[in-house]
Parts: sequence; C-alpha cells; structure tokens
Amino acid sequence: MEPIEIFIVILNVVALVLMAFDKHASRNKLWRIPEKLLLLLAIAGGSAGIWFGMKLFRHKTRHPRFMYGIPFIIALQVALLLFFSLR
Repeated sequence: MEPIEIFIVILNVVALVLMAFDKHASRNKLWRIPEKLLLLLAIAGGSAGIWFGMKLFRHKTRHPRFMYGIPFIIALQVALLLFFSLR
C-alpha cells in the first residue's frame, strides 16, 4: 500500500470514530465535535468515513451541510481521483 492510501484509510477510520463519538455526545449532552472539524475531515479525504458514520449512526442526516455537502465532496474527490489517475 502506498503512504497516501494508508493516510486516507486512517483518516476515514478517524472520521467514522468521531461521528460515533459525536452521536454518543449528543445523546448524553456532552462536549460535541464541531461541524467545521467534521467537514474539514471530509474535505481532507475522510468523506467516506463521515458518510458511513451518518448512515450507520443516523447522525447529522438532516443537516443540509451534511446531507448535500458530503455526497458533493465524495463526487468531487472521485472526479479528481479519476482525472489524476488517467493522466
């Protein structure tokens, strides 16, 4: 595995764990993970982990930023991946 692939996998696992923690925190009225941090993780390459966390934990599924933003980020990242891999 290439180092960038390892980085992306780790980033997605971290994003998924943070979504689980934030769902737990929201249920128990604890300190929450800022939405900006979750979106930044998605932009940095953890969008699949955020999306999977949204579906698995039913978390932030009604927030327009996440409902439309995360699929848009995933589509953009796939397009960039295809663009650079076909060069």
